[in-house]
Amino acid sequence: MKIHSPIAHKKTRLEIIPLIDVMFFLLASFMMVSLTMTKQQTIKVNLPVAAASQPDFKPDMINLGVRASGDVYWDAAPVSLPDLETRLKERFQKDPNTPVYISGDSATPFAEMVKALDAVRRVGFNKVAFNVKPTSPAPTSAPAPAPATPAK
Repeated sequence: MKIHSPIAHKKTRLEIIPLIDVMFFLLASFMMVSLTMTKQQTIKVNLPVAAASQPDFKPDMINLGVRASGDVYWDAAPVSLPDLETRLKERFQKDPNTPVYISGDSATPFAEMVKALDAVRRVGFNKVAFNVKPTSPAPTSAPAPAPATPAK
């Protein structure tokens, strides 16, 4: 004999629409995060610090590195200045709007950086920038001290 309950028995349901919403949110989040990720393909250098730096990453770019000894690197491969100019000319013929980023160690002499910059500019690239590390923002809680006036 079967005894029936006076309380109506509801059948459980699995609602799929909220799960679809969550999956679309996760998909969109991962897509946005993956757009900001880049792979640095240059040599490790100790970048100088600049207060007015802003990130500008493009997937198709040229990474040049200059060591303190004056050695120039295309991505992670060492290259001489004549070979660098040849490779830059080939790349310029493919796309003259390719951005060129020059990373130099903070101990690299200015003359060595200018040699790499000069090779890039001779080929004709206009979008050239130096990679720098951003400084940490200064605390805004205390006002800056007023400049001292010279005594007369």
